[in-house]
Amino acid sequence: MGRQAQGQVVRLHEGIQPRNRSGLDIFGDLRKMNKRQLYYQVLNFAMIVSSALMIWKGLIVLTGSESPIVVVLSGSMEPAFHRGDLLFLTNFREDPIRAGEIVVFKVEGRDIPIVHRVIKVHEKDNGDIKFLTKGDNNEVDDRGLYKEGQNWLEKKDVVGRARGFLPYVGMVTIIMNDYPKFKYALLAVMGAYVLLKRES
Repeated sequence: MGRQAQGQVVRLHEGIQPRNRSGLDIFGDLRKMNKRQLYYQVLNFAMIVSSALMIWKGLIVLTGSESPIVVVLSGSMEPAFHRGDLLFLTNFREDPIRAGEIVVFKVEGRDIPIVHRVIKVHEKDNGDIKFLTKGDNNEVDDRGLYKEGQNWLEKKDVVGRARGFLPYVGMVTIIMNDYPKFKYALLAVMGAYVLLKRES
């Protein structure tokens, strides 16, 4: 199964050296900042977030997929993909769906998209295509995962087709989702670092 994942790209200024700080040191630094310095650091942080969002939106336009990067959450596609693999997707509507390709699709009633392989394609005389999927590591096809009464998927159900992957890179996302406190702590540390970093 796959989940949307976004990556922020942070460009570190040349000459900045991170320092280990205690909680008291961080609050002390905040008190020492004048308003102009604080506004500058907040603006810098906002620019980083905005840049990441712009990159994500750009990927959506370039790939044609609403989720151009997803993380594999289960072992149902082993050995092709493993839990924690990061998948890169495209979803150009003019590309035909073929048996054997790996797709990420949404099912009504399920919040998390699924990444499985197309095993059968049924094309009607009018050009409409329906297809059936199955996990490489599963014994049966996915009809049990579709909504009740649904036996085939259609193109509108597809989020994207897998075009490449990075092994295990998505484990960070899985850990943050499994342990929300760790996620919030990491985001707090990153935010504090961006706000408090100094130009040399």
